[in-house]
Parts: sequence; C-alpha cells; structure tokens
Amino acid sequence: MKSILSIVSAFIISFSLSAQTFNVSKDNSTIDWKAAKVSGEHFGKVNIKSGSLKFKNDLLTSGEFTVDMPTITVENIQGEWADKLKGHLNSEDFFSTAKFKEAKLVTKSVKSTGANQYEVTANLTIKGITKEVVFPASLSVEGNNVQGKASIKIDRTKYDIKYGSGSFFEGLGDKMIYDEFTLDVNLIGMKAGN
Repeated sequence: MKSILSIVSAFIISFSLSAQTFNVSKDNSTIDWKAAKVSGEHFGKVNIKSGSLKFKNDLLTSGEFTVDMPTITVENIQGEWADKLKGHLNSEDFFSTAKFKEAKLVTKSVKSTGANQYEVTANLTIKGITKEVVFPASLSVEGNNVQGKASIKIDRTKYDIKYGSGSFFEGLGDKMIYDEFTLDVNLIGMKAGN
C-alpha cells in the first residue's frame, strides 16, 4: 500500500513540475489591429481583458484570452476624425461593442514547428459568432515568465461585419474596405501563483 501511495505521489509531483499555467498580464500585453481599404489603411489597439497559457515541459499545450472590445482605439489619425472612426468601429456596422463587449480566442490544437514556434488552431468568437482560425505563434518560457507573439489574419465577413465589403456590395470604388484585417498580439505572462 505504501509503495502505491509513493508512486502516486511521485506521479503528481512530476506532473505538477512539468505542467505550468501562466496568467496573461493585461497591463503589459498588447493587441495591435490593422485594416486596409482601397485608399489607405487604419490601425490602432484594443485591450486584453484576461488570458492564460498552459505549457508542459516548456511546450505550449493550450491557451485562451478575452478581448475588451469597447477599448478599441484609432492611432493613425487624430482628433475629430479619430473619434468618428472609433465610434463607427463600435457601432453595429462593425463590432457592436455595446451588445458584444468581449471577443474570445480559445485554442483547439497546438503544433510545434520549431524551437518556441507553433502553429495554433483556435476558435475565435466575435459578435457572438465562432469560427476557426489558424496562425503562427512564437512563445517562450523563462523561469516564471512567458512572452510571445502572434499575427492573426481574420476575414471580418465571417463574423457578419460586411460594411464596405466588395464581396457583398458593388460600386464602392475607393470606399471599399478589404475583408481581411490583422491582429498583432504581444503577450507577457507570469506563472500562476507568483
């Protein structure tokens, strides 16, 4: 009996040493968005609300994070025009942030493609609509800290964001907005319990 308990205890200790959870720092992590139209592009930021990453033997196994959608900003223009664009992005034409305050990404599978490099398949939920996305990510663990980067290309029309889309409307000319936009994610995290 004693030997069985010793084996079980050793297994639990071994598992706890190899499996680690890191909480994402919402203050130190960033998400930069960029969207383009025929006549130019716009970019800005949106805040992470919460998130976590799980590793085993220093390899990423899963993760998720929640985005605080009403925090979206516009950075390539200033003043009244920036306020107008920010208001439009928050409206029903785009992200409907009064109704859908959060977006969420939850990993489905993670494939290691090299040292600290991964191909991530995840469910992304925007405006209550969940679709699968696949993207490359770079994540590394150093002691109690983790840091990583990912670039996620998103087809907005899959989330019922069709305003100015040439895929759905004709005769837009230079007012056409491309369907795809990009999120560049920089994550900083700390091991849970520290």
